[in-house]
Amino acid sequence: MITVVTLAHNKLDVTKRCLTSWLLTTGVVWEAVIVDNGSSDGTSEWLEDYCSEAARRGIEVRVIRNRRNAGCSTARNQALAAANGRYVAFVDNDVELRSTGWLARLRQVLETDPACAMVGCKLVYPFEPYDIQCAGVGISRNGRVQFRGRGEARETPEFNEPREVQCLISACCLARTDEVRAVKGFDTAFNPVQFEDFDLCYRLKESGGTLRYEPAIEMYHFESSTTQGTPDLVNAEIVIRHGLLFKERWQHRFAEENGPEDSETRWRQIPTRPLIEIGELPVI
Repeated sequence: MITVVTLAHNKLDVTKRCLTSWLLTTGVVWEAVIVDNGSSDGTSEWLEDYCSEAARRGIEVRVIRNRRNAGCSTARNQALAAANGRYVAFVDNDVELRSTGWLARLRQVLETDPACAMVGCKLVYPFEPYDIQCAGVGISRNGRVQFRGRGEARETPEFNEPREVQCLISACCLARTDEVRAVKGFDTAFNPVQFEDFDLCYRLKESGGTLRYEPAIEMYHFESSTTQGTPDLVNAEIVIRHGLLFKERWQHRFAEENGPEDSETRWRQIPTRPLIEIGELPVI
């Protein structure tokens, strides 16, 4: 059994298409625990219908309802406590299925490599030519973040080889439930959002695990849809504050890792498309 954990805070149009796509998942028995983090746009009501549709397909979906936005770390920890699966997948509500066998393949990586504590997939943009959004994460010696492959073609050989990586984003990743619980899940110091996933990655590494990138699985990512335009989030300010906290905690590790040079971490601006312009996406 695999438990898929996701959070929702408004953004109903994105949530609808992404969560509906997950019902096409093949090859595994899975459940979902969804935390509605104080939505006020009809998300709560729609999730009731989603639970019913999933149940008709033999998939149990449980919804935890918070009266306000409790923050990403707090909400994910609520879902983690409720998970029944041996494995737990953290998936953002702006990630749409592209590979139907995603959970089966990610689980296979963990089963094949006992040292692997977490595995992530190739995230691609939801518009042609479906270039890479993130192929694992690099951290420079000075703590600068690199989304590997950002804006590069899906077929680029460098990003089509499974490999160990320094870090993963939690938009779509899989870990063993007991190992995430053993390191106490996500640190609430990173509420409401940003860097909580990197911090978890480094705590899993501190406990002896490795992190792996699996390019055979591709998922569409509507980049930043979960945070952009949210009135109570000043995203730039949060990124700076939490980035400094992450650096303070973990520079002793990434300063000794063979990460990218600072010059390789420059954020590449990618023109995106409004949701209304994105039609049905191919599934493989």
